[in-house]
Amino acid sequence: MRRVAFNRPALNRVVLNTAALGVLAVSVFPVYWMVITAFKPTVDILTETPAFWPARPTLDHFATAVNAAGFWTFWRNSLAVTVSAVLLALAVALPSAFAVARLRWSGRRGFILMVFVAQTAPWSALLVPVYIIARDADMLDRLPTLTLVYFVTTLPFTIVTLRGFIAGVPRELEEAALMDGCGRAEAFRRVVLPLLAPGLMSTSLFGFITAWNEFAFANALMIKDQGDRTLPIWLSGFSNVFGTDWGATMAAATLFMLPVLLVFLVLQRRVSAGMIAGAVKG
Repeated sequence: MRRVAFNRPALNRVVLNTAALGVLAVSVFPVYWMVITAFKPTVDILTETPAFWPARPTLDHFATAVNAAGFWTFWRNSLAVTVSAVLLALAVALPSAFAVARLRWSGRRGFILMVFVAQTAPWSALLVPVYIIARDADMLDRLPTLTLVYFVTTLPFTIVTLRGFIAGVPRELEEAALMDGCGRAEAFRRVVLPLLAPGLMSTSLFGFITAWNEFAFANALMIKDQGDRTLPIWLSGFSNVFGTDWGATMAAATLFMLPVLLVFLVLQRRVSAGMIAGAVKG
C-alpha cells in the first residue's frame, strides 16, 4: 500500500492555530457576555434560557449606571489616582532605567537585583503591612495614599521595561550628540527620548491597566470615607434593596472597561512594537 504523506509543518500550524482560537474564545467570552448582558432587558437577563445576542437591545442599564449615586465621583477618583501613579512611575523610572542601562556605578548590580525581586514579589502579601503602616501614619481613606501604593507597585515593571528600550538605542547616536556639544541631559532629551515613544506608551498602558483594575489595596485602605473610593470598589457593591441589578452592574463594568480599551486601540501599533522591542533588547 502506498503511504499517505503528511505535511507536518502544516499540521502543526493547524494544531497551534486551533489551540490559540480556543484560548482566545475562553478569554474573550466573559467580556462578550458582560457587554451583551448590559444591553439585555432585565427580563431577558433573569431567564432560564440564555440568549447569546440581545433580541431587544436597550440602553436603560447604562442610564441607571451613569445616574447612580457616586458613579462620576468614583470614576474621577479612579482616573486621578491611576494617571498620577503612572506619571510618577514614569518620572522616577526613566532616569533610573537610563542610569542602569547606560552608566556604570557602584551598587548597580545590587540595584538591578532589588528591582527584579520587587517585580516578582506577590503584592497581595504586602496588603497587611501596607495597611498597618497607613493606619499608624494616619493615611487611611486618602487618595494620595492609594496613589503612592499604585506608584510603588508599577515602578519595578516600568524600570525593567524602560531599561530594555534604552539599551536598544545605539550608543553612537548619543555619542554623536555629545560630540556636537550637547550635554548628557540634552543628548538624552533630543536623541534618546524621542526613540523611546513606543516604550513609554506600552509601559504607561500596562501601568494604567494595573492601577485602574486594582481592587485589594483600594478596598483595604479606603474604609470610612465613601467619597474617596475608586470605581472597582463601587462596582463590587453595586446593588439595591431588591438585590444586585445585574444589567446595571454589567453596564457599569462595560463603561469601566472602555477607557483602557480605547487607549489600547488607538496606540495598538506603537504598543505592539514596544512590547516586541522591550522583549528582545537589553
